[in-house]
Amino acid sequence: MPSLEPMSTAPNDDPIKHVVVLMMENHSFDQMLGCLKQVYPELEGVDPTNPYSNFDLAGKRFSQAPTTERQMLLDPHHEVGHVAIQLENHNGGFVKDFDQSFSHATPPCTDQDKQFIMGYYSLNFLPALHALAQEFTICDHWFSSLPGPTWPNRFFVLSGTANGRVAMPGDETHKVDLPGWFEQDQPTIFDRLSEKGIHWKVYFHDAPQSWVLCHQRRPENVARYFYISRFHADARGLADDFPAFCFIEPDFMGYDENDDHPPHDIMKAEKLIADVYNSLRANPDLWKSTLLVIIYDEHGGFYDHVEPPEAIQPDNHREEYTFDRLGLRVPALLVSPCVKQGVERTQFDHTSLLKYLIDKWGLGPLGKRTEAATSIGVAIRTGEPIRENTLERIELTADQLAPPDPGREEQAADVETAHHKALAAMWPYTKAEADERLPRISTAIARFFEAIKDVFDYLARFFYGEATAMSISPSQPDHISGKQGKWAVLHQHFAVFLSHQKTMSVSVLAGKIRDVSLPLPEREHAVRALASLTGRKFHRTPETLEQVGESGQPVSPPAVPDSAGVVYKVPLKSAFPPVPPQGGSAVGTTNSIASADEWLKLHHH
Repeated sequence: MPSLEPMSTAPNDDPIKHVVVLMMENHSFDQMLGCLKQVYPELEGVDPTNPYSNFDLAGKRFSQAPTTERQMLLDPHHEVGHVAIQLENHNGGFVKDFDQSFSHATPPCTDQDKQFIMGYYSLNFLPALHALAQEFTICDHWFSSLPGPTWPNRFFVLSGTANGRVAMPGDETHKVDLPGWFEQDQPTIFDRLSEKGIHWKVYFHDAPQSWVLCHQRRPENVARYFYISRFHADARGLADDFPAFCFIEPDFMGYDENDDHPPHDIMKAEKLIADVYNSLRANPDLWKSTLLVIIYDEHGGFYDHVEPPEAIQPDNHREEYTFDRLGLRVPALLVSPCVKQGVERTQFDHTSLLKYLIDKWGLGPLGKRTEAATSIGVAIRTGEPIRENTLERIELTADQLAPPDPGREEQAADVETAHHKALAAMWPYTKAEADERLPRISTAIARFFEAIKDVFDYLARFFYGEATAMSISPSQPDHISGKQGKWAVLHQHFAVFLSHQKTMSVSVLAGKIRDVSLPLPEREHAVRALASLTGRKFHRTPETLEQVGESGQPVSPPAVPDSAGVVYKVPLKSAFPPVPPQGGSAVGTTNSIASADEWLKLHHH
C-alpha cells in the first residue's frame, strides 16, 4: 500500500512536523537583539563598554546607545544604492546616508533621528522578541539575502531568487520595470510543496505581498490563503489538520499596521509575535512538533556592526544587481520545544530556511544559492526529548499596548512608504488577471461603471471634503477608515480578488481531484485545499477507528462509501487515508478523494 505521508530526507528523528514562518519588516540584528549579549557573552551583539560609531556629514559622532523610541516617522532608506553607502568604511556610512537622505526633508532630520539609526533596545524592552530570545534559539549570523529592500528579500525566502530585481516599485528614485516586477514566474517553495502533496497555507492581514509571485495568484493557490483569524482557529484544532508549512504575512497598511516597518509603533509588532506564539503554545499536541521561525526581511537602514559576506549567485539573472553579496544581519529566532535555549552561530540567510524544507521533505530545487546554503536543521535537537515547561504565554501590559503619542500614531497611519506604493501598484495586475477570466463584454461594462463611480467620488470629495472619504472594506467590516480611506480601498480590492480566485479555484481543484492520471499525493493535496475552503474534513469523513466529538468522548460517525460503494476504515490520526484495494472503480482513489468527489457532485456544476 503506497504511503501518502510527506517523504523526508532530513534525519529520521527530526521531530518537526509543522513549520510556521512569521516574517517581519525592516530592523537590524544589533538594534533588536544586540542587547542579548549581556545574557549570552558569546553572542555577536552590542558591547556597551565598546560601542561602534558613525559620523554625519558635519563630522559629528553618533555611537550605539540604548533607545526607548517606539515610533520613528522617518523611514530610513534601504535600497541597494543606499545600503552600498551604509556599508562604506566597514559599516561606517549609516548615519551619513541617513543625513544625506533627510537633511533637506520637511521637516529635516534631527540629531535625535540620527541617534536612533545607531540605537538598540535594552534587554526586555521588547516584551515578545526578548522573551522568546531568552527561551529559545537566537541565530546571530542570519543575514538577509541581498543588501537591499523588502520585496527582493521576501522573494528569496519564498523562492531562493529575486529574478534579477532589486528596485522597489513605487520608489520614485528609481526607474522601475513594473511589468518585470509583477512577472516573478520562478518556482516557489509553495510549488515544491504542492508537487509533493504537502499541506500548506498562507495567513495574512490585509494585502498578501506574496501575490507578486505569479504562481501564487493561480486560483488553486489563492484557495490556500486565509485571513489571520483562521490561523488562530486552525491552531486550536487537531494537530494533524494543521498545515505542514505556513507563512504569515503581517498587516502592511493603515492604522493597524503591525509589520514593524517604520513609522508604526513597534509594540504592534510585538503584539503580533506574542499572539502567534500564544496560539501555537496553547495547543500541546501541535506545539510539541512545531517550529516557529521569526525573521525580518532586511535591516531597514538601521545600524548593524557585522559586514555581510560574499554570496553565491542564485541564477543567471543580473538585470539590476549581481547578487554576489548577502545583506545585513536581521533578527532571527527559532522557537520550538525542539531547539536549545541559547545561540546558534552558524551563518544563515533566508535560503537556509528553504534548504531545511527541501532536505526535510525531499522537495525539488530552488536555485544555486539554496542548494549551497547551510540548513537551519543544524539547530534542531534530534534524538532528544522535547523540552518541557517552556514559556507558556506572553502578555503585553496596558502601557505597552497604548500608543505613547496618539497624535504621532495618527500621522503614521497616513505616511505612504515605498512599500505601500508598491502594494498599491500590485492591485491593477491582480485585477487584470481576474478580468481575463471573465467574458470581455462583462469586463468592459464593469470598467465603465467603475469610471463613473470614480468621477462621482472625485466630485464628492471636491465639494464636500474628506468626510466623504469614509470607507469600509469587506475584509474589515468592523473598521471605518477616514483620511486613510485609501488603505480601505486597497483592502477591498485585495478582498475582491481573493473572493474571485477562490470561487474559480473550485473548478480547478475539482479537475485535479478527478484526474486519475495525476499522482495520488497531488490529488490529495487538492482535496485538502477544497476541505480548507468548505470547512469539510473530507479526509475524516469515512468511518474511523476513533474520533472525538464535541462532548470530548470518542464517537463513530456514519460510514461514507466511496464511488464504488465500498467503505474503508481509517485511523483518525492518518492525515492521508490509505489507498483502497485494487479492483473495480475504486482503483486510483482514496476515501478522501471519493468523499470530495461526492460533495462536488452535489454542490459544484
